[in-house]
Amino acid sequence: MNFSSLGLSEEILRAVNECGYTVPTPVQAQAIPAVLSGGDLLAGAQTGTGKTAGFTLPILQLLSASKKPAVGEPSIHLSPADGGKGNRRNHSSTPGAIRALVLIPTRELAAQVEESVVKYGKYLNLKSMTMIGGVNINPQINKLKGRVDILVATPGRLLDHLQQKTVDLSHVEILVLDEADRMLDMGFIRDIKKILAVLPKQRQNLLFSATFSDEIKGLADGLLNKPAMIEVARRNATAELITQKIYPVDRERKRELLTKLIKDNNWFQVLVFTRTKHGANNLAEHLSKDGIPAMAIHGNKSQGARTRALAEFKSGKLQVLCATDIAARGIDISELPHVVNYELPNVAEDYVHRIGRTGRAGSEGEASSLVCIDEHKLLHDIERLIKREIPVVQVPGFEPDPRIKAEPILNGQNRGQGGRGQGQGRGQPRAQGQGQGRSQGQGQLRAQGAGKPQAPGQGKSQGQGRSQGQGKSQSAPRPGGQPRAGGNSTARTSHVPGHVQLTVGGGLPPPIHRSGGRGR
Repeated sequence: MNFSSLGLSEEILRAVNECGYTVPTPVQAQAIPAVLSGGDLLAGAQTGTGKTAGFTLPILQLLSASKKPAVGEPSIHLSPADGGKGNRRNHSSTPGAIRALVLIPTRELAAQVEESVVKYGKYLNLKSMTMIGGVNINPQINKLKGRVDILVATPGRLLDHLQQKTVDLSHVEILVLDEADRMLDMGFIRDIKKILAVLPKQRQNLLFSATFSDEIKGLADGLLNKPAMIEVARRNATAELITQKIYPVDRERKRELLTKLIKDNNWFQVLVFTRTKHGANNLAEHLSKDGIPAMAIHGNKSQGARTRALAEFKSGKLQVLCATDIAARGIDISELPHVVNYELPNVAEDYVHRIGRTGRAGSEGEASSLVCIDEHKLLHDIERLIKREIPVVQVPGFEPDPRIKAEPILNGQNRGQGGRGQGQGRGQPRAQGQGQGRSQGQGQLRAQGAGKPQAPGQGKSQGQGRSQGQGKSQSAPRPGGQPRAGGNSTARTSHVPGHVQLTVGGGLPPPIHRSGGRGR
């Protein structure tokens, strides 16, 4: 199958061909015909599968093929019941009227999507604009006084314009909610409902999400009308081209280990995730002192600073970019080689989003996670979500100290890492499993053949499922406990030059609560 078989115009095909694309990705091959049919769509695809083109291309086709009404002529809006055969309402003479609205969670992602609209629609008579916060609102107001067919906006800034009555959404024919799961995690559900309330009731709705949750299903049930459903990869899956690794390390030595990994392996274009803005700043400063060019990108940075950091990172001038989950959603580099979880996310689904920054568009990538004893429960949640165990690599000299006890992860940052970091405010994803109880899983990771770890509070693993791998060996302990006694299990062995090979198998222990502390 190629793009020419999907019903797109010659102008769009020409632009797509100039971008070097000839064969659609699986999500594009399914989404484009579904959108062109005029009905609603619920699409689930992992990050990096080309879902942006999956909605921008058919939207450009639908809007460019619409009949333009004469002045004063009433517009006819397409209904899903028309099967895509009716005339769509076209851009009216009302200044600032929008025909297609794309809601995006972050500024960087909004800029990326609008760039795709411009790129694919370069030979069409359609106008688009980006509407984001963090910049002066007046240029946006001036642009809305002219013709705008496609608006790519973040919810907060769009509400600002609605309150000032500088934007008209009464002519919207197509609504897209992109990265819907992230918008819900960021607390945008109320903003979205306010925006939905001013849209025409009769419109085409497209909902795209990298992961599906019960909240997403609830949003879809209230928004979509008999939608076509597309799920290219299984729910909450990670790309097969991404090599995932766990590096066990004490919390106080994470910075030292990260520096070693970057220098020893000559890593360039490394995207490093932290839980907090404060943590991103500190880590970038530390890496720079170690001779590794690094900058931080997060919500407290000005839009200009974020744009500059992202541009330098994409061009290869910047070796490391330290980012929070929210700020990184607009980072789209086709061949980004390395993603590092300096700290595991509080929400397991965010792990899928994070490592999805690499291994995009058929390219291979590597996702490494530095895991201390405090994060064993988070790792367990991630592995349960993605339905696989992640290979473990122990760097010699960085073996975790079995005497160190787990500490609660408070406000998104460990207490032992140089003070509490600043919270992410309104945009911070909801933490799971936080509370005043004692941390679970006191067991240590160890190399195969090493002595038993003597961390307090160890429990035996209940996980007996086989994992994919190369041969059989005795299971090495997972974070938080020992393998089940007796018997062999199929295990994966991680091979990294200069590192101890760890054989990974078994499962994770049930939650362990030490006496004297309140449980989770």
